[in-house]
Amino acid sequence: MATTPSPLVSAERLQARLEDGEPVVLLDVSWQLGAESQRPAYDAAHLPGAAWVDFETALSGEPGAGGRHPLPDVATFEDAMRAAGVSNESHVVVYDRWRSLPASRCWWLLTYCGHECVQVLDGGFPRWESLGLPVSDAAVSPSRGNFVATPPGLDVLDADGAAEYAERAILLDARPADRFRGENETVDPVAGHIPGAVSAPALANLQEDGRFLPPDDLAMRFTAHGVEPHAEVGVYCGSGVQAMHTALALEVAGVGSQTAVYVGSWSHWITDPDRPVAGPA
Repeated sequence: MATTPSPLVSAERLQARLEDGEPVVLLDVSWQLGAESQRPAYDAAHLPGAAWVDFETALSGEPGAGGRHPLPDVATFEDAMRAAGVSNESHVVVYDRWRSLPASRCWWLLTYCGHECVQVLDGGFPRWESLGLPVSDAAVSPSRGNFVATPPGLDVLDADGAAEYAERAILLDARPADRFRGENETVDPVAGHIPGAVSAPALANLQEDGRFLPPDDLAMRFTAHGVEPHAEVGVYCGSGVQAMHTALALEVAGVGSQTAVYVGSWSHWITDPDRPVAGPA
């Protein structure tokens, strides 16, 4: 299996591959923080053949001491991917309806578990639909895959590791800038950020139509935040979703060394009152 050249695929390129009969496993992981389940939207319209993957049960563990969205149990994630038709040799394309945030989470998890050919549909379902490309309301029952997770292929930070990155390397905070400053905090019970972190909101990595900025523009943006081509970069957010979106953007930009994600993020950091907090501003 050829190595995927980019973690993103355009709607136009994906449609061409599907028309050519290339085998692609499509995953719809639509989800939005604080919103109702997106399953009804999936049932009404999805990419033809796309399997539904539930974010809360497949892409996240139970909320608690590890934060709002800790890593799922590996066996649970494996089983969900197999049920969706994923095998280790599959070419997987994942998408959502919310600015590629949950899709980036699935991309990161599959890559973390050793899958070598997974891409995010750039612009997600909204752009696919806006181009008039085919959608379906037909039920999807994929043939069960045989995906087996292998040793982690990406770096994960704990709280001590995040603090260490903030001190000696670069730690990006992917939440909106006002939450970084300790303003308008409506999600977590403590406002502020990890001391030494740099504000780099994840959604600023996107164009107005929901697609990621071009690689050169992303590289310029991250360079402005102090990320040099071979710098060590850590990233966190509120609960590990926007952090993985930023890890994807860093991969697209080709800057920094392998990105380390603090999965527990702010929702885990604040569980220990002895950990320092910067802000509110």
